[in-house]
Amino acid sequence: MSTPLARLLRQLSAGFSNQQQAFENPPLYAHILVKFRPLPQLQPGSLLLEQSYAINPAAPYRIRVLRAERQGDGLIIHNQAIADDQRFWGAVEDAAKRASISAADLRPLEGCAYVVQETADGFRGEVEPGCRCLVERKGATSYLVSSFELNAAGMRTIDRGHDPATHEQLWGSLAGPFHFERTEDYSHELPSHWLDG
Repeated sequence: MSTPLARLLRQLSAGFSNQQQAFENPPLYAHILVKFRPLPQLQPGSLLLEQSYAINPAAPYRIRVLRAERQGDGLIIHNQAIADDQRFWGAVEDAAKRASISAADLRPLEGCAYVVQETADGFRGEVEPGCRCLVERKGATSYLVSSFELNAAGMRTIDRGHDPATHEQLWGSLAGPFHFERTEDYSHELPSHWLDG
């Protein structure tokens, strides 16, 4: 009998691609790769996230360390930035580079945790309420509104940035969620003690 946290970590520890969606509708969706790999040297539940365009996977546009844990009756995924993150580009495919990421490299992103609920076939999560997850993009500060749905087949995500004063949408998907299919499974890399209790 596995716990919701163990199920979340197993479903999340994977590689995902929206290749089919991007090929069917290239003007609206870029082809994006998203990979989450366990980081056993860090706190339990820590996963490296790399998000890149398929045409240039060596230069991810988002690299983070996420940490999933139980909180009250639900689950939360903490979002952490990596200092000088270019040092770790490509770590998702490089075990030595992954192993060199330490707690000292991480900085919590305030207001950017995902509150996660279990669903019939997986999980759904959204950035914690309060409009405090601030993102710099194209020289402007916006707050992130982001959600995901995850199951054994894949993941749907939507990210949008809004103006902190007017709440107007500044960037993000206008055409609806990104549909990612699971392409790789890294759940065997999860330390067994993360999955107990």
